[in-house]
Amino acid sequence: MSEAQNAFRKRGKKHFFGAQHHAKRWRGSRELEVGMQGILITCSMNQRKCAAEAFNLLSEYADMLYGPEKFEEEAGECSEGENAKEEVDVEDALKKEVAQLRAGGGRQERRFQALDSGANNVIFIRTRNLESDKLVHHILSDLHATKKKKTRVILRMLPVTGTCKAFPEDMMRYMSTFLEPWFKKPNHATYQIAFKARNNSHNKREDVIKAIAGLVGKLNPKNKVNLTQPDLTIILEVIKSVCCVSVVREYTRYRKYNLQEVVKDEEPKKEDAPKDGQGDDAATEAALAGGCQAPEKEEDGAATEAALAGGSQAPEKEEDDAATEAALAGGSQAPEKEEDAAATQLAAVVGGSAEEMQLAEEQSAIDNQQNKAEGDGE
Repeated sequence: MSEAQNAFRKRGKKHFFGAQHHAKRWRGSRELEVGMQGILITCSMNQRKCAAEAFNLLSEYADMLYGPEKFEEEAGECSEGENAKEEVDVEDALKKEVAQLRAGGGRQERRFQALDSGANNVIFIRTRNLESDKLVHHILSDLHATKKKKTRVILRMLPVTGTCKAFPEDMMRYMSTFLEPWFKKPNHATYQIAFKARNNSHNKREDVIKAIAGLVGKLNPKNKVNLTQPDLTIILEVIKSVCCVSVVREYTRYRKYNLQEVVKDEEPKKEDAPKDGQGDDAATEAALAGGCQAPEKEEDGAATEAALAGGSQAPEKEEDDAATEAALAGGSQAPEKEEDAAATQLAAVVGGSAEEMQLAEEQSAIDNQQNKAEGDGE
């Protein structure tokens, strides 16, 4: 037996069926592209089940807001009765049908369509004829009110109202016009920036946040950074070469749009008399409410915040983010940090204030901790 025949026998099924499998997958795959709108959904290691849950949940609430989805008959199907009545030539009718199928792809446009996002544990649901930000906000507000858990594998649900190329110059050019309805004079609001990049190394988190903060400051100097209870949150999700953006409300109230966290009950009220070694925060609140002096503890964020609100001197601790933010809000002098000079220089470059740049850096650290706890796939 020749060597060629031996090599032919050694070839397994992958050799014969692998090429067909990849070719079929390549022809049928649809990915997230610039110009699309929809919803980014993160999940926990089960994308197929996540997609099924997403379709059920979105369809349920979309029917409430926009009514049941109507399937319009294709033009080719509608013209069949007319062709029979008018006795149009068969060849002309076939030509029209072929042209319509080519133009429409032979499929009806559905309200929701699942696409490949380009990242693990993340799916993209493309939306048509609806506002994804209003739909997602309605879902979260209902889940927050009812505390009824309707999903198991879905983690976060982020609306995407605009997309652009994920290069710094393209992002700045697009965001300069995209943010105008919320932040350009005479409109103004408090805001924060939530940024995350997946499978992309062209954008650094700190650089993007500082650039966007400077851009918002140029649109209206009255726009201020607020990391605790902002009016608006600017979401930027970069996946490969596509940047998905949106501006949402009540981002912190609805637990960063996390469907698993928003249905959890609020933290229980702390007892007036906590046990020894427990409930330091409750003791602090009780002391402040009664007019007593707060306990001397550097790590006690509540005591620091109360001291600043009452006009007392802020504790000398560089790592105390709560003290820094309260000092900025109350107009008192912020703690002297070595990074203040660098923040001032960066503020002069991007057009924002030193306070905005410092708060943007604090937000970066907070979001990093949230992303690690969330477990999104990179």
